[in-house]
Amino acid sequence: MKIAISRPKLHSVATKSVLVVMSLVIAVASPIQMTQTVAADQFDDRINALMQDLNNYNAQAAILAAQASTLQSEVASLQSQAAVIQAQVDISQAEYDKLVAQIAETEQKINDNQDALGATIANMYVDGNVTPIEMLASSSSISDYMDKQEYQSSIRNQLTATIATIKDLKTQLDKKKTDQGAVLDKQKAEKANLVALQNQQQDLLNQTQGQEATYQQLVANNKQKLTDVAAQQQAYYQNLLKSGGGGAGVVGSFQYNNWSGNQGCSGGYVYCGAQDSYSDPWGLYNRECVSYVAWALVNRFNKYVGNFSGQGNAYEWPDSAVAYSGATRVYNPQIGDAIVLPIMGNFSPLGHLMIVESVNGDWMHVSQYNFYGTGEYSTMDIKNSGIVILRFHDK
Repeated sequence: MKIAISRPKLHSVATKSVLVVMSLVIAVASPIQMTQTVAADQFDDRINALMQDLNNYNAQAAILAAQASTLQSEVASLQSQAAVIQAQVDISQAEYDKLVAQIAETEQKINDNQDALGATIANMYVDGNVTPIEMLASSSSISDYMDKQEYQSSIRNQLTATIATIKDLKTQLDKKKTDQGAVLDKQKAEKANLVALQNQQQDLLNQTQGQEATYQQLVANNKQKLTDVAAQQQAYYQNLLKSGGGGAGVVGSFQYNNWSGNQGCSGGYVYCGAQDSYSDPWGLYNRECVSYVAWALVNRFNKYVGNFSGQGNAYEWPDSAVAYSGATRVYNPQIGDAIVLPIMGNFSPLGHLMIVESVNGDWMHVSQYNFYGTGEYSTMDIKNSGIVILRFHDK
């Protein structure tokens, strides 16, 4: 019958989804097989096939999610690198623009000084039409005459030197502009390459996420199919109960009779809220067969039951109860022993668990929860065949 297992502290989204679907499906997937086996087996086969598909889809979706996460990191890294290069491009562009402005300013200075030199030369030419005797005659003294000659020569020399200096500066600025332009072009090319790679990675990320979404949709579709099949199986067993055919049955070598019918929240069990709505102190979902047996062992028979560490399904008890609770396997049952039904027929995929109330030869009277997948208390007689008997130690 369906049980809850003790849950680890952390769940991935995909794992939690599988547990939720299993809790919906197994609740009706595990009622005991009746003499009418064809319909029951059909349900189990369909459920097992759907569960296999669901596991495969979830596994593929998880792989694609991991790939998408890696690609997302790579895209983010490329975006960061592109941002750094863009910052460098902005700085280089500003320096380039500054050089262009300086060159323009220098060219203007060259033009201005050339104009001044031209005017000076023209003035000197005009003055040159005056004969030295006339210049001397117009001068107040020999000293004044010499000053005029020296002034004209000095102005000419200064302008010539200034123009040469400014031309040298322009040459330097032109070289810096060329070098800075090369740096700027290289940075822009690097950014373009990064952007192209980023676009490729983004396209791959989009494709991967699209494939993951496809598998997630397949998961969702399978969950709905599982829910539908579970509802059909539940209806099958409810109809079987109404027809009075659920009082006895045989599954392989396992035999039972005198089933009491479902009796709601009976048997003194205290965790009788909505089925599978929470876990009990042993890490098992409430109103499942394993939760009831663990409660009965502790509270009615004063036995030690440890936490099952995520291995609390009924079929796992022959190993997990030994490992975590110190239980031992026996072959002659007594009151307070736990009975494990194997995985077969409608006990698949989780088996079923009961507790011994009395023994009469080869037959035992047992109590249980969730025998027909409804999360209710019931009793019946079973034969000591096709079962596993576990004995727990006193506290």
